[in-house]
Amino acid sequence: MASFLDSSLPRSLASALRLGVSDPRRQQLRVLKKLLRKARFTAFGQQYHFDEALFSKHPGKRFQELVPVHDYNKIYNEWWIQTLDGTPDVTWPGKIKYYALSSGTSEAASKYIPVTNDLLRSNMINYLRQLLSLIRYEEASKRAMTKGFLMLGGATGLKKGKAGWYAGDLSGILAKKRPFWFQTFYKPGGRIAAITDWNQKLNEIVEQAPNWDIGFIVGVPAWCQMCIEMIIAYYKVNHIHEIWPNFSFFVHGGVAFEPYRKGFEKLLGKPIVYVENYLSSEGFIGFKHREHAKGMQLILNNNIFFEFIPFDEQNFDADGNLLRGHRALMIHEVVLEKEYALVISTNAGTWRYLIGDTIRFVDIEKSEVVITGRIKHFLSLTGEHLSVDNMNKAIELVSEEFNISIPEYTVTGFPYEQFFAHRWYIATDDKVDPEKLRQRIDSHLRDLNDDYGIERDSALKEIFLEVLPEAVFLQFMEQRGKLGSQHKFPRVMKGKMLTDWDNFLRSRSTN
Repeated sequence: MASFLDSSLPRSLASALRLGVSDPRRQQLRVLKKLLRKARFTAFGQQYHFDEALFSKHPGKRFQELVPVHDYNKIYNEWWIQTLDGTPDVTWPGKIKYYALSSGTSEAASKYIPVTNDLLRSNMINYLRQLLSLIRYEEASKRAMTKGFLMLGGATGLKKGKAGWYAGDLSGILAKKRPFWFQTFYKPGGRIAAITDWNQKLNEIVEQAPNWDIGFIVGVPAWCQMCIEMIIAYYKVNHIHEIWPNFSFFVHGGVAFEPYRKGFEKLLGKPIVYVENYLSSEGFIGFKHREHAKGMQLILNNNIFFEFIPFDEQNFDADGNLLRGHRALMIHEVVLEKEYALVISTNAGTWRYLIGDTIRFVDIEKSEVVITGRIKHFLSLTGEHLSVDNMNKAIELVSEEFNISIPEYTVTGFPYEQFFAHRWYIATDDKVDPEKLRQRIDSHLRDLNDDYGIERDSALKEIFLEVLPEAVFLQFMEQRGKLGSQHKFPRVMKGKMLTDWDNFLRSRSTN
């Protein structure tokens, strides 16, 4: 790998693309100093005394002392909103030219996440790093390396703001900045990618599928699975490899893959390699860089300074809100198997930003993590501390037990007979006994989570479960204007979205 980089790329780029992780603390402090140096004369840098942190004996700790943790609402209302009027040098030097519109599983309207040219360059380096890491999968890489990339993203069209900036799905911004040499491999191509109607886009991909030689598919599991199912059904073949014999890699992210694995593998004619990445609107955070890795390796030596707040009662309340007196850790202070809320600072002017995800380290030496859920998406009505990670694992286990595909699910909590209960909504088109499924999910959660097991024998009195066709989940997302690869169905339903979901199900039952 090193010789390939040294012979084929400029020295500076070859150095940036190196994948090894050595001395994570030193790498992270180097990144932090670079960020502080670049942004020291911005309004944000002046207010929070970046110079003082930069020249401190302990810059990481001093940075934490000087700069408060921000969630989206805080940093947007106090800082980013100024950039929408074209004000330069607010949280990052210069004007912001692009904004990624991100809503994810939140109830709020779209969030405007700044995307700078510096961030786009860093992301491109990380894409190349991930691509080069695939060379390690010898047999698969031989079949796929010169084949097409099918990237299932949101519409690539961008809207222009009054101050000359552009906003839209991150895939649209990346399409504008995609290097010329990638166009040969990129599918479905610019015309289809620009289609805003998700169903129309899928139908066009199905029509074109036999004309492409696809080696890689990149996207969110649920929508990629749907696309492959449509191709198989339309051409009446047994599996996708009859259409794309060189399909070897599925690069996915955004949600845990395990609940989808059973259904996905039914669509294949031979094994493929699954590569998880951690790409958000705020930055390219990490990716699985070796075949038998337990998790994704955080990218410590490019453009993101990471902090980790233990996700526990000392730092967060029952609704996932950060408490006063919280303590954030640096990379050298974390421990295995503990859950952390992720905080990042980046070269897009994102400073001590609580991204909303919770992660767990599975390999300290290699800085490998798994995503365990969202700080707002967990259930702890009585102290059961049920995480999305627990839920995903239970779904994975019952999918294997019953030999069924469960592409979507969601869970709610509510008062029940002076105590509390959970209600599961399971999407599957396979035949299954709902009562047996309920019992097995409950049993697995007792084994996976001691707190859950204790509460099931006390205040968490009952578990309900309803099996629904997958189409019901898709119809709900379509009704809310969130049909497409950039939107994810929430694993835990709360607040207004839960009210909308209940109303949707009631209207469906009366029709």
